[in-house]
Amino acid sequence: MASSPVHCDLDFSRPGRQHGHLYLPFSYNMAGWANLMVPITVLNGERGGPTALALAGNHGDEYPGQVALLRLSRELKLEEVRGRLILVPCLSMHASKAMTRLSPVDGKNFNRCFPGRPDGSPSEVLAHYLSSVLFPLADIVIDIHTGGRSLDFVPCAHMHLVPDLQQRERMRAGTEAWNSELAFLYADIAGSGLLPVEAENQGKTVITTEMGGGEAVPASVHRLTQSGLRNVLRHFGVLDGRPATRRELGIKPVRWVQALDREDYRFAPESGIYENLVDLGAEVSAGEPVGQIHFIERPDREPVPVVAASAGVLIGARSPSVVIQGDCVACIAHDVTW
Repeated sequence: MASSPVHCDLDFSRPGRQHGHLYLPFSYNMAGWANLMVPITVLNGERGGPTALALAGNHGDEYPGQVALLRLSRELKLEEVRGRLILVPCLSMHASKAMTRLSPVDGKNFNRCFPGRPDGSPSEVLAHYLSSVLFPLADIVIDIHTGGRSLDFVPCAHMHLVPDLQQRERMRAGTEAWNSELAFLYADIAGSGLLPVEAENQGKTVITTEMGGGEAVPASVHRLTQSGLRNVLRHFGVLDGRPATRRELGIKPVRWVQALDREDYRFAPESGIYENLVDLGAEVSAGEPVGQIHFIERPDREPVPVVAASAGVLIGARSPSVVIQGDCVACIAHDVTW
């Protein structure tokens, strides 16, 4: 893979705590010589151990992971670290500030830019740096997501069903270590070029999440994001301490669910105002309406229902009321055993 034009002002092998930036060469109308600066923190413990790369802000409007990594970068004591921990709290800085999913700099969905290009747009250049520099350094890659402003999710850790069975088992155990009520096997229904897939293809143990969604972030979601992240890092031996299990916490075992069929994802057949008819996390039956679309310009017209293709749990539901034809409005997941 070609070398990256990105400059990092940190030494990844130096012991101790370092705060710095990734510098992406960039030009715009008011600056011919400029950089897009992405904050990065590296903690190298004095004891040997694996390297974990923890990432948030892949999409700008997904904030619980950004808060969790900002807190971890400040609060973590260096003596707690075994091995190396690399934290990038906000991959899409301009999107985070603009409260948007896509980058306002180049219009890209960062999670569709992998493996990236060294001569591409800023998002593609950063994706290439992760693929060619940061992923090879890491044993574990943690990519913290929410549903953003578009979908609200039952807060859960999730993963792909990778073909390598040893890698799959490491990912399964790490996903369970987040201690979310649901653990979710998901499919890519909206394109290729995802960050987790590139890391998986490089053989990394990849843990991802959907920590809720929508504009409001309840304190409980922040708590789960932060406690789950630390517990996963303990599970893999990056942080000191024994990881907590759901049994020790006095809560019921994790419920594994999956949505691997396109029919598990329900899309708006028309544009209009969407009404959720089922509470998030509720059980639904095949053929049951989970929502309906109203037409503000046609009070005389009956709403169009969106129905579940099969029975399961409503793990994701539309957050904004206004929908455009083709928007995903519901995700229905089904119980699965390992």
